[in-house]
Amino acid sequence: MPRRKRTAGSSSDGTEDSDFSADLEHVKAAVRARRRSSTRLTRSSLRLSQSSQDAKQGADQDETPPRTPTGNAPSSESDIDVSSPSNDHDERLAKELSLKEAAAHDLSHRPKRRRFHESYNFNMKCPTPGCNSLGHLTGRHERHFSISGCPLYHNLSADECKGKATTRDKQSEERTLSHRQDENRHSTRHQAPTDGQQRYKDKVTELRRKRNSGLNKEQKEKYTEHRQSHGTSREPLLENITSDYDLELFRKAQARASEDLEKLRLAGQVSEGNNMIKTIVFGRFELDTWYHSPYPEEYARLGRLFMCEFCLKYMKSQTILRRHMAKCVWKHPPGDEIYRKGNISVFEVDGKKNKIYCQNLCLLAKLFLDHKTLYYDVEPFLFYVMTEADNTGCHLVGYFSKEKNSFLNYNVSCILTMPQYMRQGYGKMLIDFSYLLSKVEEKVGSPERPLSDLGLISYRSYWKDVLLRYLNSFQGKEISIKEISQETAVNPVDIVSTLQSLQMLKYWKGKHLVLKRQDLIDDWKAKETKRGNGKTIDPTALKWTPPKGT
Repeated sequence: MPRRKRTAGSSSDGTEDSDFSADLEHVKAAVRARRRSSTRLTRSSLRLSQSSQDAKQGADQDETPPRTPTGNAPSSESDIDVSSPSNDHDERLAKELSLKEAAAHDLSHRPKRRRFHESYNFNMKCPTPGCNSLGHLTGRHERHFSISGCPLYHNLSADECKGKATTRDKQSEERTLSHRQDENRHSTRHQAPTDGQQRYKDKVTELRRKRNSGLNKEQKEKYTEHRQSHGTSREPLLENITSDYDLELFRKAQARASEDLEKLRLAGQVSEGNNMIKTIVFGRFELDTWYHSPYPEEYARLGRLFMCEFCLKYMKSQTILRRHMAKCVWKHPPGDEIYRKGNISVFEVDGKKNKIYCQNLCLLAKLFLDHKTLYYDVEPFLFYVMTEADNTGCHLVGYFSKEKNSFLNYNVSCILTMPQYMRQGYGKMLIDFSYLLSKVEEKVGSPERPLSDLGLISYRSYWKDVLLRYLNSFQGKEISIKEISQETAVNPVDIVSTLQSLQMLKYWKGKHLVLKRQDLIDDWKAKETKRGNGKTIDPTALKWTPPKGT
């Protein structure tokens, strides 16, 4: 039995007026003859449309369907003017019905699935060739957009990264449980290791003994083929180079660093390469940058910057650099040359007199330093620039800056060795030169805190050499930290921390004793003999008078 439809004149209780029934059937037959059956909206489809719209617009009362004079929502026939079934009316009806059908199939009211973090930009891609940006080195994210988090770059798969993450979590839980079990032990400064700690130490020693002495022919061919196939787009193969234990430690450090970078990226402190200089052309070198530096946006967005290695002016293209070099008259840093020994020179540059050069030097240094914050306010500082000379000029090796008037007697504010000169002894030369200036000033110096990771490693190594050299030549019976400080210009706090790290400072019968460990001194002497005297500072080559005032 066909379902009876209500008209605009129907009452609110659902009963129909019989006077309109005949006319309604006549109109329905006429409309059915002129329209396709697929364009009509039955009461059931309208009910589906209204339910989907109500689910979508439940929180927005302003978009609810208009009410009829009876207070009910309009039905399919209540929108039809039954007295004028004309062609214009049919076109308007078809348009309204099509809109209602589109609303009935609208699925936007359903909650969207969020598989990935809401801050991901899916227009970004991982720079590693052949990578689809899926997975993460930490095993905790489903996508990545940088080399640091790319499993393919590290010669791993996404599933392997997830498995390693599960293993790391289990090891962390076991370590936490072990610490909780040891909480009841009486904590003293020289507590003997527990049985578990001793077993773990023996286990690590045994694992490290299994380190392979070298690569066989097949492994060398495999490594060579990998390097030729992928070049610098992939990490070198690391298996069989060291022990499995040390390799796993390295993988854990990589994953932790990648997780820290991911947190910084999600916090908006690290961009995905936008407005970040990737490489710089500096003299005959092309250097990959490490950190972001606040160069002007028109230069930073290029990704590659060209610099004059003498005046440090930055340019946009190789052509502009070539034209600049043809006209640039600089062959060394501005300022006074206060040290020269062989082809090594040091220039003292005043930030107030040579402001532009010092600002460019700070911007350049920020590309390779993480914690540097000084860029433009260079006037209160002196810059000591070390260069290496040849027949083309004095090439920048590194520099350090110091305040003209330091309240805490810091002799170094910022120190940098250019990447192409790292691991060649120039860093220790810069540090040694800063302490030489402190000796001339008759002051005790110390670097400004906090130190960066590379800076702390360099200073620890320098302080160790200074102390071992002093102890090697010491002939007295009692060693005084104050005398060591006065002779070496090293702060007593730094001396004490270095002695503690070398296990040469002991507390016995109410006194602190400095132990002269001959084994460490012998190792230092052997390294000094092997190293030679090529990279050292000669105090007699310094021609400098401490500046007075600002």
